[in-house]
Amino acid sequence: MFSITTTAKSLWRFQIVLRSFLQQPGLPFSDALSEQQIEQAFVDAGITCDDDHDVVYTPAVTLWAFLSQMLYSGAQRSCVAAVARVAVLWVTLGRKICDGNTGAYCRARHKLTEEVLQRLTCEVADTCEQQVRGDWLWRSRHVWLVDGTTVSMPDTPENQAAYPQPTTQAPGVGFPLLRLVTMLSLSTGMLRDVALGPYAGKESGETALLRQLLARLRPGDVVLADRYYCGWFLLVLLRELQVDVVVRLHQRREANFRRGQRLGKGDHLVEWPRPEKPDWMDDATYERMPASLRVREVEVRIEEAGFRTQSLVIVTTLTEVQEYPCEALAELYHQRWLVELDIRSIKSTLSLDVLRCKTPEMVHKELRTGLLAYNLIRQTMLQAALAAGCSPRELSFTAALQMLAAVGLTVTLLDGELAILIELHHVQVASHRVGNRPGRVEPRAVKRRPKPHDLLTEPRDVARARLLSGKTT
Repeated sequence: MFSITTTAKSLWRFQIVLRSFLQQPGLPFSDALSEQQIEQAFVDAGITCDDDHDVVYTPAVTLWAFLSQMLYSGAQRSCVAAVARVAVLWVTLGRKICDGNTGAYCRARHKLTEEVLQRLTCEVADTCEQQVRGDWLWRSRHVWLVDGTTVSMPDTPENQAAYPQPTTQAPGVGFPLLRLVTMLSLSTGMLRDVALGPYAGKESGETALLRQLLARLRPGDVVLADRYYCGWFLLVLLRELQVDVVVRLHQRREANFRRGQRLGKGDHLVEWPRPEKPDWMDDATYERMPASLRVREVEVRIEEAGFRTQSLVIVTTLTEVQEYPCEALAELYHQRWLVELDIRSIKSTLSLDVLRCKTPEMVHKELRTGLLAYNLIRQTMLQAALAAGCSPRELSFTAALQMLAAVGLTVTLLDGELAILIELHHVQVASHRVGNRPGRVEPRAVKRRPKPHDLLTEPRDVARARLLSGKTT
């Protein structure tokens, strides 16, 4: 029978965060983020981690409540719902009922720094990636999926100033748009890091944002991306870091397999001459660039029943034919699609496609907290995969999220039963396998019709004033 024996003192420390994501010492990958690491990150950021038990929103409780918001959607994601969860926790521990007003929680949440949230997210991903099994890697190499996407936020003056809406939308009708470039692990699905920027403007493109993440790569890593990232200077910068690349040939380039050094049918080495200096590069960097770049171009033919045979060209710096045959490269590039599924998990499953905060500072913190929750969920999936003897890519992210949301407050209040809940989580997640359907085809259309509301084509206050005046058009 379950019994509530956990003391308030232990909950008021960062143990509450780890327990809510079913972590305890001794589990595989559990040292990826310890209570001491979280506390040190807060201390380094100048955030005091005291033991005053009369304070409700300590850093630990605030972080726990903020992360709990990311496990829900709709009304359960609101600050009111987060405060209600803290109040229930407070009362269950026999303490005086705390105020249900969201002001204190929002002020405490504001004190969390983006740097702390980013640091914790990166530490989880880095440590777990270092500990993955060899058979989860691609030919003993760590492969990082790179791709970009956008998220929107409330239409406030502060957000519009930092992240203007697309120019194709009329003023007062659209929403501010934030662009982000993600770097995700092929083997674990974890987010190594993300670069943020406005949707439009100088140095706001995906390749520019990716250059901010190059320091996160290590010698021997492999970057896997689509044709947008097949740029001469980006490939050279990655090679300087001893990082290999597998991308699709850019649409503005043409592959001529009658030229270069032939390695096989539809497989050759070719020299790409150095282009003119781009605006973003300084003269010193440009001068150190080589006169040409040697790359390998591989033609891949895609044959599926019922469809016309298609072909595409893969560009890579992996030039050793014996070690990296054409078939292996084709199979690797086929797995690039996983980044689309990971981004879908972040934006749709975690509901981070439309952020809620009304200032750029809090928008960043909300997004970073969601990404930390994403990595912590992935951490539990790694543990479930090990217990089930399968690859983490075979498990459902949605099932892992649902299980963590289900345990909710319960797991923070139980002592001896934590191991039982962890085992239940592993069994539940392992029972929900993701189908391997590489040839899946679905129409880009929906069956359910949207409600027949007119679209707002003018600022809301203008439309409201027109209605009040009695005008219908």
